Amino acid sequence: MLMDSRWARLKEELREAARGLGIDKIGFASADPFTELRTRLVRHRELGRESGFEEPDLDKRTNPALLFDNPQSIIAIAVAYPAKLSNPPKSEPGARRGILSRSAWGEDYHKVLRDRMAKLEAWLQERVPEARFESMVDTGALSDRAVAERAGIGWSAKNCSILSEDLGSWIYLGEMITNIPFEPDTPVTEGCGECTKCIDACPTDALVGPGQLDSNKCISFITQTKGFISDEYMRKIGNRLYGCDTCQTVCPVNRGKNWTHQPELQPDPELVKPLLVPLLTIGNREFKDRYGHTSSAWRGKKPIQRNAVIGLGNFKDKSAVPDLIGVLKDDTRPVLRGTAAWALGWIGGDEAMEALKEALPSEPDGEAKAYLERAIASLEADMNRPEEGASIPRES
Repeated sequence: MLMDSRWARLKEELREAARGLGIDKIGFASADPFTELRTRLVRHRELGRESGFEEPDLDKRTNPALLFDNPQSIIAIAVAYPAKLSNPPKSEPGARRGILSRSAWGEDYHKVLRDRMAKLEAWLQERVPEARFESMVDTGALSDRAVAERAGIGWSAKNCSILSEDLGSWIYLGEMITNIPFEPDTPVTEGCGECTKCIDACPTDALVGPGQLDSNKCISFITQTKGFISDEYMRKIGNRLYGCDTCQTVCPVNRGKNWTHQPELQPDPELVKPLLVPLLTIGNREFKDRYGHTSSAWRGKKPIQRNAVIGLGNFKDKSAVPDLIGVLKDDTRPVLRGTAAWALGWIGGDEAMEALKEALPSEPDGEAKAYLERAIASLEADMNRPEEGASIPRES
């Protein structure tokens, strides 16, 4: 009983200290296996809905005892991030801009949360010298959302985010397995109710049901891939350079929520809503200098450059044609050349057609050549594409 009261006091002291450690919300969960989650993950895999970025071992994803000797509890944390830009630059003809998702604003959240977890560990170690910890942020084996849900941080929303009544879903999650036997918190009982705004708004119907995501259809996932993208998905990417926030921006719980108190997470508007044309030729050093500190850089510059080409095509801004022709003729990467061909075919015009026909005979890559051929055929047939200024899904 004396030991139980010690852990109860420590838990309350930690809850009070959390804000001073840079943590916006903290919760406590048991370290029991996530049996129900494992069943869902098996079905998710059977349906081919994984992204490939996850921990492949489902047992490790759902059993803390495989990651930590004799776990007694799990501490879950949430750190809130901003949802709005202050004085965002305008995207206009001749100066079109793309957008990074809010998860890529400011400093890389992995680094920020690891800092918060380190402070949390130090705080606990000072008070419990015999304590052991295993901290994880996003790339760990455990499911951040499953731990956060069990710890009462929020509920598992229909858009597959953890939704906190006070913070919304604009939160980064982390967890720490420990040998300290903290009493578990009660999971949140609130839910999304009858609301389906996120499911209805998803540009690619990737939300195949409440809390069910087909990662292969998700724009957030697609923008982080490195290969060719289908015509259908390129149109739906709009001007997104990295990630997609649609299912969060339409959520009624998120309305009016914007968190500006974490200094490392505040965005530079010119970086997160950049001009598209300069990205086409950005060098490795400049890319690293500009974006290396953000979470958007983990896949390198190629996906962002490809997405910039897609954005210019979707804007149908003829002033970008010469720059896209430069990519078509000079870029050494087939994916960029093929995507530029798509963009030129989508924008149209004599200059685009001439460049496409000139490039076709010398294109050595089969897939890129197929994109060139389709772009030329599309222009020649004058297919029923949207008129100039037609609605293309974009984020601002």
